[in-house]
Amino acid sequence: MGTAVVRTGTAAEPKARIKIGQIGVGHAHASKLSVYRASPDYEVVGIVEPDEGLRKAAENAAPYKGLKWLMRDQLLETPGLQAVLIETRVRDLLDNAEACVAAGKHVHIDKPAGESLPQFKRILEAASKNKLLVQMEYMYRYNPAVVLLREFLKKGWLGDVFEVHAVMSKVVDPAGRKPLAEYKGGIMFELGCHILDLVVGVLGKPQNVAAFNRHGSKLDDGLMDNMLAVLSYPKATATVKSSALEVEGGDRRHLVVCGTEGTFHIQPLDNPSARVSLSQPRGEYKKGTQEIKFPKYTRYVDDAADMAKVIRGEKASDFGAEHDLAVQETLLKACELPRER
Repeated sequence: MGTAVVRTGTAAEPKARIKIGQIGVGHAHASKLSVYRASPDYEVVGIVEPDEGLRKAAENAAPYKGLKWLMRDQLLETPGLQAVLIETRVRDLLDNAEACVAAGKHVHIDKPAGESLPQFKRILEAASKNKLLVQMEYMYRYNPAVVLLREFLKKGWLGDVFEVHAVMSKVVDPAGRKPLAEYKGGIMFELGCHILDLVVGVLGKPQNVAAFNRHGSKLDDGLMDNMLAVLSYPKATATVKSSALEVEGGDRRHLVVCGTEGTFHIQPLDNPSARVSLSQPRGEYKKGTQEIKFPKYTRYVDDAADMAKVIRGEKASDFGAEHDLAVQETLLKACELPRER
């Protein structure tokens, strides 16, 4: 007598890996390629770095070791290539992103989105026309505390937001200051852009931006290293502060959102903890003040996972072109940089 086999279901078929490449190792976050190499969602097919010095320095580093080094045209002509990470020096980000979008590839652009607002707008328009994703790398978007904050705001649990504060600072040593000084936008351009992204995410594009930018160091390197932007809205204000001078600045990196029904305070941002005060019970959260702890946050992992879902058509992007353009325009105003060139 035979034995009947009852099948209760089969395991889901593994999804085809997304072929992805990287252009550049000159960005401060370029080593995040290791996240994509470790992800089951991606197959890294190669990397581009035309600067011989940068390439030689990177070849044996763990994030790049064993990868195929290509010219940009070779990468873009790789059969099945779907997406490209743009991790060049900031001055070269937009030219490379534009070439990739023109070649029909999704792009992940590290921050900030260059210095040319018209070029960035052109890239976003071309990507939209061709149904391509442009994902900006602002590293707190998928921080679990920020994700929870967005949920609170979506449900209206904080009431009407009238005040936002954000600070992101650190100490930059003399050697690190030199390349930053090449950009007139200073430390806000380099570092403060991450929290400007968060503030615009909460309040939208501001009506006005007032910049209070200073050089506070004794070093005569020209770097704007003590910067403050005040963003004005019809019924709200926001302050965004970034410096290259603050001792243990990492521990004081924070985002505070104040509404008529509650306050949500995230600090520190890199290892998030939240202090939430509510005027009344909301879901599982009680009236009054409570501390919320989160799992250890690893940068870039959730961004990579979300990008894969968008490319596969499983969801829409959480951050559209309108948001990214508003962030970049606000950043240029905060840095007192031109927006027409």
